[in-house]
Amino acid sequence: MGVRKVLRRFAWTFGTLVLCGGVYLGGLQLTGNFHEVHAGTLYRSAQPSADDLAGYAKRHGIKTVINLRGAHPGRDWYDQEVAASEALGITHIDFGMSDSRELPLDRSLELLSLMRDAEKPLLIHCKAGADRTGLASVMYLQQLAGVDEETAEWQLSPIYGHLNIPMTGPFAMDQTWERLEKDFGLPS
Repeated sequence: MGVRKVLRRFAWTFGTLVLCGGVYLGGLQLTGNFHEVHAGTLYRSAQPSADDLAGYAKRHGIKTVINLRGAHPGRDWYDQEVAASEALGITHIDFGMSDSRELPLDRSLELLSLMRDAEKPLLIHCKAGADRTGLASVMYLQQLAGVDEETAEWQLSPIYGHLNIPMTGPFAMDQTWERLEKDFGLPS
C-alpha cells in the first residue's frame, strides 16, 4: 500500500471522526444538554428556554435554578428565564462565573453552599451546559453527595460537551477542579 493511499485513508478516518464528534456536540445543543446528575436532586443543562423550564419543572419537579452565567437584566434569555421561574414558582439564583478563568476557593465554597442549601430538585445551567455546569456538577457530586472522585469527574468530560484541552478557556474548569482536589484534601 502506497503512502498516498495510507494518507488518504487516514484523512477519511480523521474526517469521519471529526464529523461524528460535531454531530454529537450539535445534538447536545439541540436537546439542551439536559442530564440528571444525582437522582432526584440535581440536574444540569444548557441555557433553558421558558418552555424548557416548564418541561423540566413538570417532569422532574425542579424547585430551584442556579444560573451560572450571572445576572444579565435586559437580555432576552435572562429576562425570559427569570419570568418563567417566577411564573412556575421556581426559586431563581444567579451565580456569575467565567467559563475561561479559574474559580477562586472562596467563590467555590460559596457555590457549594448555594447548592447545598437550595431547595431540591435543583437545576444548574450555563450557556452550553458543558464547562461551568460540569465543574459545579463535579463539586456537588464529590463534596455534597459523597460520590467518589473518579465518578464525579465524568461530569467534566466530552459526554457533556466539555473538551479539556490545555490553553483553551474551558480548561480553566479542569484547573479549578485540580486545585480544589488539593483544597478539599483529595488524593490527586
